[in-house]
Amino acid sequence: MKVEKQPYSQTKALWAITRASFKAIFANPSAIIFSILFPIIFILIFGAFGNGGGPIYNIAITANSDTTGIFYEGLKRSPAIRLYKYSDTVSLNTNLQKGKITAVLAITTVNDSLGRPITSIQVKSTTASANTLGSFMPMLDYLRLKIETDKPGALETSIRIEKPEVKEVRKYRQIDFILPGQLGFSILFSTLFGIAFTFFGLREQLVLKRFYASPVNRINILLGIGMSRLFFQLMNVIVLIFFGHYVLNFTLVNGFATAGEMLIVTVIMLFQLMGVGLIFSSISKSDTSIPLLINLYGFPQMMLSGTFFSIEVFPAWLQEICRVLPLTQYNDAMRKIAFEGLSIVDCWREIGILGIWMVVTYVIAVKVLKWE
Repeated sequence: MKVEKQPYSQTKALWAITRASFKAIFANPSAIIFSILFPIIFILIFGAFGNGGGPIYNIAITANSDTTGIFYEGLKRSPAIRLYKYSDTVSLNTNLQKGKITAVLAITTVNDSLGRPITSIQVKSTTASANTLGSFMPMLDYLRLKIETDKPGALETSIRIEKPEVKEVRKYRQIDFILPGQLGFSILFSTLFGIAFTFFGLREQLVLKRFYASPVNRINILLGIGMSRLFFQLMNVIVLIFFGHYVLNFTLVNGFATAGEMLIVTVIMLFQLMGVGLIFSSISKSDTSIPLLINLYGFPQMMLSGTFFSIEVFPAWLQEICRVLPLTQYNDAMRKIAFEGLSIVDCWREIGILGIWMVVTYVIAVKVLKWE
């Protein structure tokens, strides 16, 4: 009796590899500790940090303000005040909504009927800066009194500080900055270490060589192992997002829809990182060189991509470098979606740069990938 051969099922092969790799992840308890427990600890620690020391007031000056008078000079000399001029109103309004700027000052000087100068200070702020605006206004008034007291003879101008206009906005908490950075930090290192060591181990044990000689398509071998890592990291991201939301009041503007869009951005970032992991596993001569490569790639991004603090603290030339890093794009997109309520379409710039990084990564990976 002739037995008919069943056609080889690539789908079953893909599912079998994915399931086995997924089980292998949970067989290693350190994966769960580094991917979930450590980021939660970092979130709690950095989320509890205050500014420390004395308050620093970031003050924006309108473009048409009088910057030639003695009051503006007094603002410049104050060590507690940092003055900024914005040519871009969108950036100004965004920073106001996030509480990064204490207030916007409009300084105008006109002459009265006797020709004496009258300086008027208009103050605009938001409820996001309520914690610093309250102490800034007395300081502003003290500066006015100090100018009038120190130079009564030389100063014939009258300085008037108007009542501040405070716009009601959604409160920007520190956790709204910290948590997206911790998500990026978590998936960066856990994905790189997971993919690089997994593929290196499979290659050294000749498992990849056996897979390569089997009827399984090569792309299914890579996808099977990679997808298990992707699913695992997505589970971690879901845990961290909802832990931050329900325990630490992390802002999700549109609730579950916002969380869903954050996961889509995470998938894009994970595919880019999996390509980097493949490159490291292929060019490494021994498993001891893998951590070195990962740290050389990961730590500069961790420090320069707005993970723990804003890249605005760096010099302008360095900020330009920071803005092209893939982790910067991920962090920025996640913060825009979570707090500002933007959609993935609105984050086209960040997604586009991530896409370019992904193409470059896999072009290199195809050239260096080793099966034995």
